[in-house]
Amino acid sequence: MPVMRAAAADRFPPVDGRVEVMPPDESGTHAVVEFTGHSFVLTDRGPDDDLFAGVDAYGGATNPRFLTRLAGRRGWVGSLDLVMVRRVGAITATRLPICDDVVHPRVERALHHRHDVSVHGDERGIVTLGIGLAGRREMSIELTGASHGGGVGRELVEGALAHLDSDDFVFAQVAPGNAASVRMFLACRFVPIGSEVLIEPRD
Repeated sequence: MPVMRAAAADRFPPVDGRVEVMPPDESGTHAVVEFTGHSFVLTDRGPDDDLFAGVDAYGGATNPRFLTRLAGRRGWVGSLDLVMVRRVGAITATRLPICDDVVHPRVERALHHRHDVSVHGDERGIVTLGIGLAGRREMSIELTGASHGGGVGRELVEGALAHLDSDDFVFAQVAPGNAASVRMFLACRFVPIGSEVLIEPRD
């Protein structure tokens, strides 16, 4: 899905209200990805399916009724997340230690939705890095209760990014209502490019 890397480089699809229907990615992931006025639906359904009749890219592709029908009667619909991205660039921070033996819901979620996952952290929190939707590099972070504030999140993010090449793009999915996380990623030079919902269809 080259559109992901293009958007990361500030080259976006046209604002034309169009919904493009595409197959699931190479790992079989189904999703709806929204940019300004242009959406992509990754699904096994064909573009001529009646499901897509009248669905536009101005919020129609993430309408709850559409997502529920797309997932099927027993399917799973994930949360609507803000997608943010950053080119790694020059990192001066010390590498955050690897701690792959950590058992945590954040790690379990990363292992479910990504592959080649590595876990980094210390007593302040953990950061996961892995390959997710459309083969892109993804990051998530979880702080311990006592670690919030004071720039801890930024330090952990920079320490995890120190493991990557400077030319890599790194994506993060953030709940829009989690203002603290959005502000933290903005402070780490991530920029918003769109939104997405992951789906696990099942009839």
